[in-house]
Amino acid sequence: MAPRLTFALVMLAMLATSGSAVARNDKTDDETGEPAPSGIANVYIDFRTNYAYVPGGALSTGLGDTSLFGALSEIATLRKLLDRPVLPGRPQLSAPTNQGIGVDVPLTVDLGDSLSLYGGFTGSTSYNGLSGWSDVAVTSWFLGFQADVYQQNGGVFPTLTLQSTLTRSVPDAPLATTSVNTVVEAKYALDPDETRGWLAGVQYTHVEVDSALARVGSTTAGYVGGFYQWDNNWKVSARAGIQSFGGAQLLAVTPLASYTQPLIRLDLDRMDDDDNRLFGVTAQIAWAPKPVYQLTVRTPLYAIKN
Repeated sequence: MAPRLTFALVMLAMLATSGSAVARNDKTDDETGEPAPSGIANVYIDFRTNYAYVPGGALSTGLGDTSLFGALSEIATLRKLLDRPVLPGRPQLSAPTNQGIGVDVPLTVDLGDSLSLYGGFTGSTSYNGLSGWSDVAVTSWFLGFQADVYQQNGGVFPTLTLQSTLTRSVPDAPLATTSVNTVVEAKYALDPDETRGWLAGVQYTHVEVDSALARVGSTTAGYVGGFYQWDNNWKVSARAGIQSFGGAQLLAVTPLASYTQPLIRLDLDRMDDDDNRLFGVTAQIAWAPKPVYQLTVRTPLYAIKN
């Protein structure tokens, strides 16, 4: 019931916020007296290519949607191992070292500067020393929104951004999962053009497994960081923090213990003059409790760009 309720709340928030954003853009510009631009600023596919390396006995967690990709990939690997017949005296399985490659294909619509809606799917393949590479397949679909609840605009209080993503693994199976990833981030700019400043945020990820025999605990992460954008529109961001994972139990697999460990994330983006992303690279190390490595390359494909 919880995932369905969360889905309904996400959809209501998206509809309510999008309605207010479009309504604001129906007015005329106060400075020029001319009609304001359309409520839709950008339409694009925020194409993301992900690579994750997860050592044995760990479940991928971290900052951003890449953490969902890693967790779903690891659960898919464990599910295949658990399909093997259980023999008398056979020791419990443990999560093997896993590598995954995936692509996220979200259709994204920016409604002005303060709201983005997105939805799409993830295709991936994973590798471990026991079963080799899996077939490339669509492994999940997702939808979500990102909204600036408050904008600094040269004021004293920082910009406050809320992002929430609902992810559902496919196809449905005994270990299918529904994940909700929510991030609240504050950005305090140190100059009027917002080219440098500080970041701080909290991320909460909740995972429901469609089986009473398996459980994946929630993950909470807090972080601080900063950003700097050069005159040539290259932008770098850094975040460092602590994440706490509630542990997991997956049938015959040796339990994955809870932990509280550090994480580091670095972003390098190429922006245009209107602050639209043209290219981006994200590198992340999250100790879970062993170091989990994630690399994401973003190459947005614009259909409409303002």
